[in-house]
Amino acid sequence: MPGRTAERFGPLLRTVSTGHGQGLLSYRDLGGLDGAELDGVIARQRDFFTRVGREVEWQYHAYDLPADLPERLEAAGFEPLERETLFVGQAAEPAGAHPPPAGVRLREAAGREDLERIRELEETVWNADHGWLPGMLEREIAGPGDPCTVVVAEADGRMVCAAWVRFHEGTDFVSLWGGSTLKEWRGRGVYRAMVSYRAGLAVARGFRFVRVDASGASGPILARLGLEAITTMTPYVWVPPTL
Repeated sequence: MPGRTAERFGPLLRTVSTGHGQGLLSYRDLGGLDGAELDGVIARQRDFFTRVGREVEWQYHAYDLPADLPERLEAAGFEPLERETLFVGQAAEPAGAHPPPAGVRLREAAGREDLERIRELEETVWNADHGWLPGMLEREIAGPGDPCTVVVAEADGRMVCAAWVRFHEGTDFVSLWGGSTLKEWRGRGVYRAMVSYRAGLAVARGFRFVRVDASGASGPILARLGLEAITTMTPYVWVPPTL
């Protein structure tokens, strides 16, 4: 079945898409791993993703131990990307409180055609290939794994923003992703409305909290919506030499 596989390796959760796309290494904490033992764990995950030919992201939070984890990741070949800020808040705070600006309609994506239009939007915003994105989102929506809903904002038939929400079953949390907005539509309340809409979906499903790994641009908006910055997260990425 299309979707993702997730396996545990000690404290690590290794998530791999069954199609194309980036892998993810996440954890609550590393359970005291340190020194050569930790280096071995990092190397084994790097070597796994090299064998399967996938890029992988290790999400490092500022509170993670040991303190020299970033240096160990870099020694193994992982490269840090731009640091993000983790925001957390009550889903009810922004839910439904911020409608889209005049002329903008929000709706849930419906089918591959919408996902291809999201790819075009992302490529316009970031000037980089996103050919992998429609397949990834299609698998996220289809499952298995935590349910995912993709939301788009349109004006005069043109897609101006896209974002998605993952509902983490067995927890009180949803996570918000995406939110890329066309340059000419920034600063007009589109991103804020997208956060509010997705928070409303969370409340409707009985989830209490939202979390967002935010860039510097979206952080101030999230703070005004009542979310609180609690730490920073730096993605450390390994790209196999064959890619």
